[in-house]
Amino acid sequence: MRGVRDCARPATKSRSSSAVLILSSSPVFDSHFNSSRTRQEAAACAVVYASRVSGETFPKPSASPPGRCTMFTDEAVESVGAESLWRSSQAAELRSKSCQTAALDVVEAETQVLHWSEYGTQTDLDDQGAQDIDLVDDNQTEYPGLADFLDRVKDMVISELAKNARSHAFDGFEVNWEEQTQTVSCTHSLQYPEAQERNLHVTSISWNSTGSVIACAFGRMDDGDWSTEKSFVCTWNLHRQGLNPKRPDTVIDVGTAVMSISFHPSRPSLIAGGLYTGEVVVWDTNQIQDPVLAKTGMSPDTHRDPVCQVCWVPSGRRGEFAVLSAGCGGRVLLWTIREQSALVLSAGYALIRHQLPMLTKAGGGSTMGIASLALSPWDLDTFLVGSEGGLVIRCAFSAQATATVNPDGESMTLRAPAKFCFSPHCGPVYTLHYSPFHRNLFLSAGTDGFTHLHSLLQVDPVVSLQVSDSYVFGVRWSPTRPLLFAAATGEGSVQMFDLSVMSLRPVTTIEQNNGGRPVYCLEFNPRQTHLLATGNANGTVNIWHLSSELTEQGPKEVAQLEHLATEVAE
Repeated sequence: MRGVRDCARPATKSRSSSAVLILSSSPVFDSHFNSSRTRQEAAACAVVYASRVSGETFPKPSASPPGRCTMFTDEAVESVGAESLWRSSQAAELRSKSCQTAALDVVEAETQVLHWSEYGTQTDLDDQGAQDIDLVDDNQTEYPGLADFLDRVKDMVISELAKNARSHAFDGFEVNWEEQTQTVSCTHSLQYPEAQERNLHVTSISWNSTGSVIACAFGRMDDGDWSTEKSFVCTWNLHRQGLNPKRPDTVIDVGTAVMSISFHPSRPSLIAGGLYTGEVVVWDTNQIQDPVLAKTGMSPDTHRDPVCQVCWVPSGRRGEFAVLSAGCGGRVLLWTIREQSALVLSAGYALIRHQLPMLTKAGGGSTMGIASLALSPWDLDTFLVGSEGGLVIRCAFSAQATATVNPDGESMTLRAPAKFCFSPHCGPVYTLHYSPFHRNLFLSAGTDGFTHLHSLLQVDPVVSLQVSDSYVFGVRWSPTRPLLFAAATGEGSVQMFDLSVMSLRPVTTIEQNNGGRPVYCLEFNPRQTHLLATGNANGTVNIWHLSSELTEQGPKEVAQLEHLATEVAE
């Protein structure tokens, strides 16, 4: 159409006619409309187009006579298609090719020694060859009277053998073919240089629930300004590769002496501690910046005296634990961990001298100092208290009697828990421990050097052993052997006693090599029962590996312990 418009520009009046002429004379017109009929149709189309372009009105073509085509008609024209050759031309040529490496040279070879020989040895035969050996010696010596003696004792020997067959003396006996040894070796000697430079003592130790981490508290057990001297709580992971015994994994700085620590029974990172100032603190070793998880602070509910012992006790909620602390002032307090890093007092007990169920009248002041405490693993309502005056007292958490003590700002009323008193020691009772194999038996020891085996069913001790000529600071039952226990002495050694041996002497003495300075604490590993940890006055914690003789339970130990308790009850 563009060509049509360009050709029509010179003469406006003849614009439409020129367009008609141009269209009719174009090659496209000739090639497409090659018949007279189509030519007529094309001419009509040209007239219409010319009228649109020029704006002029052309007369409509007259109607065609019959038999001839009109200008515009509907007609179905056959479709015209053109096959595309581009796709076939662009199709990739497929060729099959292969390749391989060069032929490999295969050589088969073998080696062998240059010379070989086979040898054999045997005894030399005599000239007559092998001979049968006659076991009967015709020249054997006759012993006069031997045959008569054997005839006389034959019936007696048979009778004794029959009695042995019916005897039960060796029932339950198991033969152990492994070599038994009583050697004890020190596997680790843990130290904190800063604590040793200040001559601090190891006042308490504790294993975590996995048995892999040992924690120790530093302070002073002799004369010293405890209230202002800085101390530490340190931990070592014994399973850590490249353990450095002089570099603890965790060091917690404490502003005063730490008297007692205890790991949480199920959460390995929590440690409860009792301080000389009377505070109770719970640390979380996973919190590096500020390990203090909760603390009592200084309030009317806290202890007024040093805290001698702390331990975890199951609380009312399932799976949760509270902290129980005992102070030298005669109070036993139960703390619950609350939000906002606070330990809240949930129960309080006080030991009042004139409220004790004693056989003899006690003198002295109203309150009684506490030196040790132990929880019963068999009865959650029972705990033991060792006093500074030598008494051992059985107490109950469920006690409802009110302690006759003057109120001093406490948030709750203190109760009197004492239920029963045992025969006293001749000095402060520094340690108590329940038997893990019998619900009625426990050990007590103190400054008189004696260890008493008590039964909850009687006043007097079942067995009394003089462990040391000095103080006894700690005593613990073996977790695997019912009749074995260990005691830490003021002479610098650990004595191990076996109640199955009819002797009052220790079966093993573990020297600490600390110059004769006291051993203040000891603990068996609850998981790896062959390990024993001891805390010394020279600021070191020694880890001892015990032999199988000291850790493997004998076939009759439980029965012997039960027999011992039964005899006491009768």
